[in-house]
Amino acid sequence: MYPNSSPINSNNTQSPFMIQQEDEIDLKVILFNYLQYWPVILFFAFAGLVAAFFFNRLTTPIYKVESTVIVKDENNSLGADLFESAGLVGLQGKSNIENEIGVLKSFSLAQETLNKLDFNVQYFEEDFLKYNQIYGNYPVFIKVDWTKEQVVGGLFKIEVIDESNFQLSIVENEFQIFNPNDPYYKTNLEELKLSQDVFQFGQPVKGDSFEFTVEKVSAIGGEQVFFKMIDTPSLALNFKDQLTVSPSNKQSSILILGLETPLRRMGEDYLNKLMETYLQRELDDKNRTAENTILFIDQQLSGITDSLRGSENKLQQYRSENKIFNLSQEGSIIFERLQEYEKEKGMNEVNLKYLQTLSTYLGSGQAGELVSPSIVGTTDPLLNALVQNLSELQAERVRLTANFSDQTPQVRDINARIQSTTKALQENVNSAITNTKNVLADLNNRIRMIEQDINALPETERNLLGYQRQFTINENIYIYFLQKKAEAEITKASNMPSNMILDFGKSGVLPVAPKRSLNLLIGLILGFILPIGFITVKDFLNTTIEDPKELEKQIKVPLIGMIGRNNSDDALPVFNNPRSTVTESFRSLRADLTYLSMQREKLTLLFTSSISGEGKTFVSMNMASVFALMGKKTILIGLDLRKPRIAQDFGLTNDKGMSTCLSSNTSWKEVVKPSGYENLDVILSGPIPPNPAELLLQEKFSRIIKEIKDNYDIVVFDCPPVGLVSESKELFAFADISFYVFRQGYSIKGNTQILNNLVEKGGVSKIYGVLNDLHIDKGYGYGYGYGYGYGYGNNSYGYHEEVQLPWWKRALRRQK
Repeated sequence: MYPNSSPINSNNTQSPFMIQQEDEIDLKVILFNYLQYWPVILFFAFAGLVAAFFFNRLTTPIYKVESTVIVKDENNSLGADLFESAGLVGLQGKSNIENEIGVLKSFSLAQETLNKLDFNVQYFEEDFLKYNQIYGNYPVFIKVDWTKEQVVGGLFKIEVIDESNFQLSIVENEFQIFNPNDPYYKTNLEELKLSQDVFQFGQPVKGDSFEFTVEKVSAIGGEQVFFKMIDTPSLALNFKDQLTVSPSNKQSSILILGLETPLRRMGEDYLNKLMETYLQRELDDKNRTAENTILFIDQQLSGITDSLRGSENKLQQYRSENKIFNLSQEGSIIFERLQEYEKEKGMNEVNLKYLQTLSTYLGSGQAGELVSPSIVGTTDPLLNALVQNLSELQAERVRLTANFSDQTPQVRDINARIQSTTKALQENVNSAITNTKNVLADLNNRIRMIEQDINALPETERNLLGYQRQFTINENIYIYFLQKKAEAEITKASNMPSNMILDFGKSGVLPVAPKRSLNLLIGLILGFILPIGFITVKDFLNTTIEDPKELEKQIKVPLIGMIGRNNSDDALPVFNNPRSTVTESFRSLRADLTYLSMQREKLTLLFTSSISGEGKTFVSMNMASVFALMGKKTILIGLDLRKPRIAQDFGLTNDKGMSTCLSSNTSWKEVVKPSGYENLDVILSGPIPPNPAELLLQEKFSRIIKEIKDNYDIVVFDCPPVGLVSESKELFAFADISFYVFRQGYSIKGNTQILNNLVEKGGVSKIYGVLNDLHIDKGYGYGYGYGYGYGYGNNSYGYHEEVQLPWWKRALRRQK
């Protein structure tokens, strides 16, 4: 029933040279894919530069302010070596660099620093699309009472009316209420309203949650000043986050403090005050020991002074009344022995009182207020070492808690060490108290024995010895405490911070931000990347066939021809526009058929596609036209019985055609219609039948085709899409050569598998691919839509009409 046709054997092997050449062309394809969008890419690159320029213009310059501090190992202060035995030297050990960095970056230090500065009111001047903060030389000065509730965060505007009055308005109504009784938690304020808008300079400006005074400095009529109020905790948190502290190198103890700010002088003032506050805090820690010692001695002196005065008065009175001034030789000997024991007893009683006070401190958790044991004459080395170690641990804990919470490992470790040291010290103190009491008991026994010898003296001398004894005891204790107080005061006066300011705050001349050149480069790069990325993503997500090279790789048959876009409304450019590039595409395809048909005089061609709209009817019509122009007797048969198009394109009436012949006794010759062009006849599809598939499968169709082939040189089938209907697969057997039409930018990439299945499973041979409507240039050799796809270019010597190429294509073509 169906004529046989032998398949064409093809050798698909390629030489290494061909593969390398193909890889090189792929790179050019990628390049051309982006170059076709060059106006868009250049536009975005220019837009990126413009955006970067305005970003640089609108961004406030930021300057880097730096200062340096030397962190030293603590040395004894001047004169402290004189009183080392008294325990009055500083108790801090070697400074830890990391801890010092923590202290410098602590919130508490920042808050203490800002309390000494007047940064709570920020002043601004209006600039192009922004507000620039100013520092110093303010036109007006705002006095704020921070002991009362104040609104913070929002932006006020002052407009000077005259020498006495100004107008106040709100620019940014984003206020919070600061309560000094709860300074770390602010409440939001939905909207702030002013009861009036005109105020006098020097008069309080009051509202529901604010009160401040505006003082005129140098403002003139019409001048505008913007300001906002910020509470100290918020400022401290801001400065704390902005401050950077780092060692100059790993081995150095020099710390570099850095602050980035738009106001260089304000940054310098803050760093200088921060370093001063830091050193003062260190000095205060050192002086705390001496202050505690002086306080303890003053408490003891307040009691002993009264006793000394009373005993002195009694001694003088007794001497005057009894006219006795000196003791006898025997009494003097007894007094000297008694005086020695009484002095030793007094020292031990002072020591016992200190130990009891120390025990009370330890029990109440007030170990941070300890006085060194050496100040009261305690020479126990273990007790002295424990007290000194506990004081150092307490000072270390104060430093750590300034920057870390109680749950951090460092604080938890120091707390454990403090607890362990306190326990050991408490045990040692209890033992020392017991020993001191034993010593006092022994001294009391010795004193009682001497008192027996005193009883043997005359009554007058015995009473004088008692008064003299009491006075001497009080005098010795009083002199001892005065000496220790003088030592503590000298130590306090000689204390100096172990750390030192090396360089005060100094700002760089050039801003560190914005980086103008870098921003311009980033803008340019982003301007290129955004469109290129969009094009890449678009191509990646694109499911239609765009690149002829990609199509060649996907199909398992040769891509024999490529038809350029028909830029006119004429469906038959071969007849009506013979010098167009589209016509040349069909001529080239016709020439290739010479090698595929083995010089056969008669030829039957079949055109199909995957879906409707891919241009198979357009290709089949114009291929028939090309052969007709050669003088070949050609007939075009419309076999798409479901959706006919040929009649409309030729200006014919589809009243009869192939469906008429197959469904009646009408001869095929009766339905042949002249196309209006020489050597070209047309058999239309005819009226749409209810059973198109069954009609084409009749044996009558086979006889009709055989008769048509006998009467014509070239027979062209315009078949229905093989991806949509089934009868197209049966029509391949009637064709000598079949063509599968794809359309650039329209055909789905997955439809190539339909063609591959026809070859692999359907046994279809002599089928080739054709790419229609080629208009997107993907690289060298495929620019048919621009009129140089076959190498004719601008110097085409009259072969066909030219479309002027873009300048970059002409330049690249010259390089090729």
